[in-house]
Formats: sequence, C-alpha cells, structure tokens
Amino acid sequence: MTTQPEPPTPARPLRPLPSFWTMVVALLAVAVNLRVTMTSIPPLIDTISAALGLSHAMAGVLTALPVLCMGLFAPLASRLAHRLGAVLIVLCSAVAILLGTIARGFGDNVALLYLGTFVAGVGIAIAGTLLPQLVKTFFPPERVGLVTGLYMAGMLGGATLASAVAVPLADRLGSWQGSLGSWAILAALGVVVWAPFTLRANPHHIRGEAGPGGLPWRSLTAWTVAVYLALQSWCFYSSIAWFAPTYVEHGWSKAGAGYLLAAFTTAQIISGLLGPALSDRFRDMRVLLLISAALGIIGCFGVYLAPLAAPWVWAFVIGLGQGSAFSLGLVLLVRYARTPGASARLSGMGFLVCYSLASLGPLAMGALRDRLGTLTLTWLILGLIGIVQCLVALRLRPGLAKVS
Repeated sequence: MTTQPEPPTPARPLRPLPSFWTMVVALLAVAVNLRVTMTSIPPLIDTISAALGLSHAMAGVLTALPVLCMGLFAPLASRLAHRLGAVLIVLCSAVAILLGTIARGFGDNVALLYLGTFVAGVGIAIAGTLLPQLVKTFFPPERVGLVTGLYMAGMLGGATLASAVAVPLADRLGSWQGSLGSWAILAALGVVVWAPFTLRANPHHIRGEAGPGGLPWRSLTAWTVAVYLALQSWCFYSSIAWFAPTYVEHGWSKAGAGYLLAAFTTAQIISGLLGPALSDRFRDMRVLLLISAALGIIGCFGVYLAPLAAPWVWAFVIGLGQGSAFSLGLVLLVRYARTPGASARLSGMGFLVCYSLASLGPLAMGALRDRLGTLTLTWLILGLIGIVQCLVALRLRPGLAKVS
C-alpha cells in the first residue's frame, strides 16, 4: 500500500502592500538621512579642525569616510537583502545611521567622532544601494523616474537643511558637537516611519528569489555606468566638502558660506527631481547627461576664474548640474538592469567602483589645500573632470546590453 504525499500547506496569505504614496513617504523618511552625515560637516569644518587639531586632509576624511563606506559596503547589501529581505536590511541601515549620529554628538572624543561617522556611513552605504532595487520592485515602470526623483529630492532636502542650519544650531546649542548630534532626531524619524512598512512589505520577499549572484565585472555596460558614476561622484562630494570653505577663504562668514552651500544643495533638489522625471520621456538619456555635465563644468570654472563675481549663480549652476547628474546616475542603475536583482548587483558594483574612487576626492582636495594654502585650484580640477564625464556619458547609448 502506497502512501499518498500530503498536499503542501498553503502559504500564509500576504498582506496587501501599502498605497503608492504611503510607500513614497516611507522611502522619503529614510532618504532624507542619506546625505546629512556629509553636509552637516563642511560649514563647521574649520571650527572642528581648530578644536581637535586636525589637518585639512584629516578634516576632509569626515566627508570622505561615508563615501568610502558607500563603496566598500555596497556589494554586501545585495547579499544581505537576498537572505533577509531588502526592506528589513534598510531598516537595520536606518538604525545604524541613528546610532552613528548619536555617537557624533560626543565628537570632542576624536575616536567617537570618526567611529560614529563610519557607522553612519555603513548605514548610508547599504540603504543607498538597496533603494534603487526597492523602487524597481514596488513601483510600476512608468513611475520609476518620478519616484527616483522624489527620493532624490528628499535626500538632497536633508542635505540642504543640514548645511543651512549647521552653524546656527552650533550657536544655539553652544557647540559643534550638539549641532552634529541633533540630527539624531531626523534619523530616529526615519526608523519610526520605515518600521511599519517593513512589517507590510518584507514578507513579499521570497528567500532565494533571483539569487544574490556575482557582481557584473565582465559587463561593458556595468563598467561604463560605474566610470560615469565615479567621475560624477568625485565632483559631487568634493564640491559638497569644499564649497563652503572656499568662500570662507574668500572672506565670507561661516554662517554665510553655509547658506551659500544651502543654495547649492537647493538647486540639487530641483534638478534631482526634474532629471529622473524627464528621463521617463527620453529613450536616449545622453542629452540629459550632457546638459547636466555642462552645467557643472560652467559653475566650476566660474568659481575658479571669478569666485566673487557671482557666487550665488555659481552655487546654483553647479547644484543644478551635479544634482541632475547624480539623480540620472541612479536612473541608469535601474534602466540598464533586466531585473530588480540585477539592479542590486549593478548598484553594488557601480557603488563599489565609484564611491571607492570618489572618497579620495575630499581627501585629495584637502591635501592640496594643505600643500598650496588655498582651494582655488580645486575648481579647475573639478571642471576638467567634468569634461571627462561628458566623454563617458556619450557611450551610454540606448542600445547597450542590459545587465542580467
């Protein structure tokens, strides 16, 4: 007598996903924290350097370290997401940002300042890598550009707020440590808003779905995207680190230079929102990529040749160019991938290459300032890098093979 196998137990029904806008709000609550760690430092960097006895190069590490983390830990994100679900890993990343930010509030201890920056940087790296995958997973293809633009706007909105109020917060709270630590409130908000979304969305992850795979090192498309991201990110993070100090060097107050940096990041919000939204209408993104690079080049040469002629114009033009170039780079990670899993692998490789190289930007520019005593030459170098960025963008034609 043969025994019939028992029928499989029906899978527990999945709860429906939250509404479109509920998911967007959750995405924004995390995204708004992804650049605060970096942009809350530059307006205070001379104060921090003087208080702790740091060289300009070592002070530049405070901006470079999160960027380096974004390169080194990006490949880990895909594997963690494969095992535990991307939504849950983003929650863990938000908690890491919160803990790192709290540690920075005790920054009079040099070790804690750098350790907190590192821990927050790891959280930023993993969350930033997985967000493009989640956009491709949970949102319809025709809304990818819009959603990418919205979370870019949130990310740069947090950056703008941090740069604008860093000095006033330090004055109000009585210390630069208090200014850095106060951003734990925003980080806690990200954790609180994302946690309920995790309960609803993470069960939709299926263990083993798509597999973690290897990074697409043999893909010409992946390398082209990675090199574009590296050049753009070198300019982006070097500008964030040294734009405000450049104008302090030219006689501006620290608070005034912080407001100028806020104008820079406000422009990034505008173009960061418009760039991905416009990309939905362009099959060939090279037009948008070249316009973005050209704006950045014009602004950098403006700061180099005539910094005091039109500082607000230069801030806005560079911000427009770099904001759109960065956000369009995130669209490339979705557009040139066949599946959400492929998008995560492409993001892992792209971020490993680009952020490992881009992290050297703030450090190298700081070392150049130590050597020459001025930041003037920085803007010539960034303008020339922008020209190379244009040449790479020309290779990102629509017919490139997608990453599998």
